Amino acid sequence: MKNAARKELFIEGLDCANCAVKIEKKVNEIEGVEEASVDFLSKKMVIHYKDGSEEKRIIKEASQIAERIEKGVRVLEKNSIDEEGNVEGFAMDWTKAAKYAVGGILFSIAVAFKLNEWAEFLLYFLSYLIFGWDVLWQALKNIARGQIFDENFLMGIATVGAFVVGEYPEGVSVMIFYKIGEAFQDMAVNRSRRSIKALMDIRPDYANLRVGSSVKKVSPEEVEVGQIIEIKPGEKIPLDGEIIEGVSLVDTSALTGESLPREVMTGSEVLNGFINLKGLLAVKVSKTFNESTVSKIIELVQNSSSRKSQTESFITKFARYYTPVVVFAAAATAVIPPLFIEGAEFSVWFYRALIFLVISCPCALVVSIPLSYFGGIGGASKNGILIKGSNFLEALNNVDTVVFDKTGTLTKGIFKVTVVKPVEGVTNNELLKYAALAESHSNHPIAVSIKKEYPLNIEEYNIKGYEEVAGHGIRVIAEGKEILAGNKRLMEWANVEYKETEEVGTVIYIAVERKYAGCIVIEDELKQDSKKTIDELKGLGLKKVAMLTGDHYKIGKKVAAILGIHEFHAELLPHQKVEILEALEKGKSKEKKLVFVGDGINDAPVIARADIGVAMGGLGSDAAIEAADVVIMSDEPSKIVDAIKIAKRTKRIVWQNIVFAMGVKAVVLALGAGGIATMWEAVFADVGVALIAVLNAMRVMRVKRQ
Repeated sequence: MKNAARKELFIEGLDCANCAVKIEKKVNEIEGVEEASVDFLSKKMVIHYKDGSEEKRIIKEASQIAERIEKGVRVLEKNSIDEEGNVEGFAMDWTKAAKYAVGGILFSIAVAFKLNEWAEFLLYFLSYLIFGWDVLWQALKNIARGQIFDENFLMGIATVGAFVVGEYPEGVSVMIFYKIGEAFQDMAVNRSRRSIKALMDIRPDYANLRVGSSVKKVSPEEVEVGQIIEIKPGEKIPLDGEIIEGVSLVDTSALTGESLPREVMTGSEVLNGFINLKGLLAVKVSKTFNESTVSKIIELVQNSSSRKSQTESFITKFARYYTPVVVFAAAATAVIPPLFIEGAEFSVWFYRALIFLVISCPCALVVSIPLSYFGGIGGASKNGILIKGSNFLEALNNVDTVVFDKTGTLTKGIFKVTVVKPVEGVTNNELLKYAALAESHSNHPIAVSIKKEYPLNIEEYNIKGYEEVAGHGIRVIAEGKEILAGNKRLMEWANVEYKETEEVGTVIYIAVERKYAGCIVIEDELKQDSKKTIDELKGLGLKKVAMLTGDHYKIGKKVAAILGIHEFHAELLPHQKVEILEALEKGKSKEKKLVFVGDGINDAPVIARADIGVAMGGLGSDAAIEAADVVIMSDEPSKIVDAIKIAKRTKRIVWQNIVFAMGVKAVVLALGAGGIATMWEAVFADVGVALIAVLNAMRVMRVKRQ
């Protein structure tokens, strides 16, 4: 769909999960539409259509389809609910409550008192109409449109059938409990919607904009790049930017899942969504609100539901065929036994067929399964892990190979001097001074680490004649002496006799006046949780954990040994990383997945090539958010373990619901066919099971911060 336009619509009043499936199917049939998806939970419709197609016509047809399938819905181009910051909840309709109270009183009188047959029938019938008229009317309208197999038709024919065979109390009871169950199910779904929205409630309400000598409260959308905003203690940082005044602690948990506050000061980058905890901060805005990190995260999570898992796609197709099959099975149950079994009464078998109809609505699966996946994605985002779709969340269950980049992923990407090895007659401090003088004009991480290690100010020295010898190192004149600092090739280039060290790390050899003075070894520090990550991945039963790095072989070997990684490949260029990844992929089975974890910028080609690409440290990295399937917002590799655990927990809950819903329905169908189960059990198998499945699905959203 590279050349397809995309339109996002919002469906107000969408309360039927089965209807959402039907709307999606019909909108996909509109001429010019390449793909359409309807998400019942976020009440969102996303349409991809061919270039040149009439957008207005497609929106109009989609609106007509939605309104035709479910009464009272409206298709909007703007999400008025989200703009107000509200989510529909359960609001009491007092007119409806009074009507149902009257219906309940009539039903109670008919049950409690002995009345003549006609009076009893009249009370039951009036009660039935009060509770079920809207269901019957909607069923009739749907039949006229050719939409037969929906819950209105099923409940209508089942309850009318109960009246036909003289089971008046059961007919009314089924309708009453159907309505009660629907109300509780709506409450549960709306509660889950509010919970999911709360996970993404990191959008700031305002920004304090500096205008001259005063400060004006404005909408974040009004602030432009380069303008200055102020953030008081306790306020959310409304836009991405750089601190130009102030020192404080910020709470980053909404974006990263980290519980510990982060210290920031002048020059620190801060992101929209952080909360200022202490001092007053002045921030120079670097991105408009629409381009900010929070906007990208909210859009990413909201759009994740359009990428459906295989299980969701299967349930959608299953629901399309399941209901008609059960309806025809019910018809066969009513007709065949009386024709072929001697003594079989039509009224008995007709009643059993009605039980089939009550059970046949697939709402328990259609609602709970997408809710489980959406909840899993929301729970992961609360923990600082952004998963771009339920297809990727499901795929994380099948991971058997995880491949890590080294620098910036398993290591901090911050270099530190670990060994200072001068020759006889030269002190450690003198060797560090020579190295710092040579690296004085460089901002390379290795140069920064050397200058940081040398405690004195090097700016006071007379440094001149700075020359970079390409691929070798640096030559400078300082204090009237020639200083060479670089790799062993620089020593060979300058004809300096040197002693090659066996130390593992990045080695800087130093010569003064063409005489060897010693060497300094610099290493990248391992992240605190790298070892724990590798151990836990092995504990999850993964077949292989590997590491790819562009660093020297010895360094790669040392890191692999410390972390317990058995397979590593070093001194690789970006295209060679892709080649190694493809070779590793050939070694796994087809149904299993390979994950590559990198920093999201240098490793973009490998991230794109992997079955599941994971970008580390997504904060401030647009490339990471765009390229990867999973973005870890903090710099903790252990989050990949958390992501796999969340995926496995989500899958468990999904399959609990599938087995529970289908199991209960199968048992009650069998008992109904055998004449043991009544409509009371059938109502539980439909509405009760749906409610329990929704409540179970909501558990997946409760993800503890790791």
